[in-house]
Amino acid sequence: MICFLSDEDFDGRIVRGLRRRMPNIDLLRIQDAGLRTFHDSKILEYASQKNRVLISHDIRTMSAYAFERIAKGLPMSGVILVPQDMPIRRAIDELELIAQCMDVQQWTYQVRRLPLR
Repeated sequence: MICFLSDEDFDGRIVRGLRRRMPNIDLLRIQDAGLRTFHDSKILEYASQKNRVLISHDIRTMSAYAFERIAKGLPMSGVILVPQDMPIRRAIDELELIAQCMDVQQWTYQVRRLPLR
């Protein structure tokens, strides 16, 4: 199962919904990791060091830093971008499916935007 790291401004309703559906999900919030004030590039570095796929609403900025890491050949455990206008239930459904069916190796160097289908 994938280990997630949710970005600071990631919708808490999605986090709570995932945890309700999947009590054993390994989902760490930036706030709980003590990274609240860290720059996006440092958050991606932390996610890679901890082998966690980052979930974020910051489509422009986070993807830019993720692609920069890839271009520099730096480790990158993957980023899932969730549009802020995506319905909460749909976001939970998509992330639940990813968590159940994929592993972190499949996300290495991937920057993908939901919905995947």
